Amino acid sequence: MSTNRRAFLRGGAYAALGLTIPFAGKSSLVEEFLNFKKLPAYGLQLWTVKEDLTANPKEVLKKVASFGYKQIESFEGKNGMFWGLKNTEFKKYLDDLGTKIISSHCNNTVDFERKAAEAAEIGMKYLICPYKGPQKSIDDFKKFADEFNASGEICRKNGIRFAYHNHDYSFKPIDGQVPQEVMMNGTDKNLVDFEMDIYWVIAAGEDPKAWFKKHPGRFKLCHVKDLAKTATGHESVQIGKGTIDFASILKAGTADGLKYYIVEQEAFTGTNPLESAEADAKYMGSFSY
Repeated sequence: MSTNRRAFLRGGAYAALGLTIPFAGKSSLVEEFLNFKKLPAYGLQLWTVKEDLTANPKEVLKKVASFGYKQIESFEGKNGMFWGLKNTEFKKYLDDLGTKIISSHCNNTVDFERKAAEAAEIGMKYLICPYKGPQKSIDDFKKFADEFNASGEICRKNGIRFAYHNHDYSFKPIDGQVPQEVMMNGTDKNLVDFEMDIYWVIAAGEDPKAWFKKHPGRFKLCHVKDLAKTATGHESVQIGKGTIDFASILKAGTADGLKYYIVEQEAFTGTNPLESAEADAKYMGSFSY
């Protein structure tokens, strides 16, 4: 069902129910009756605004917060996950802006003990491996599963969690096995979670809802990133301007344990990253499923 059709049906139902429900508390009762739910919160993966961020981290973070993002997912640039600030300084700056850092992508094979301790010190929930790349052998992905378990144990000792973020390559079979399945089956659910990049799952020809159902409770985070089909393949676009049915996907994901909804956009045809981040925030702020 399209967003416009949901809005039309919701509006009609509001009008009908408005004749019978007392004014006080009417909105919450109508929402409950129609079973439309808002997202509890949503965040931005800073990769979306990486060029602007590199030039002026504090100013960009201020703008991002002004768009309505209450959560931030960072990534490890040349100045680290905290963009030249100490972890505690980064946290205080975000606190002053009314937002907080939930997670960060980082290299989990270099100095990971320190990174986990710094993340835990400021109340972060996750450190995430963002990419491993295509491999020649399924055994490589089995080794990654072992690596993730070790990283997960380091995070557990520090009171946080570890996760892996997918691209499309992990859904392409090797030697008759699907790498994503191998990594999920080979990791301890008590140590390792997964961040589903919905865009890349669909780009790989897979159904996100089927993966949520097959592995309930394993996907705790997701990247909300829309996909438009192009003459040469596909492109990342502003949320709501692509082809992905986020209403049904996020509803299914939430029912199976999804907790964090992180916006990410990678291409900006006809606009710029900050404009797209603002437009994506407006979509997420009005989104219901």
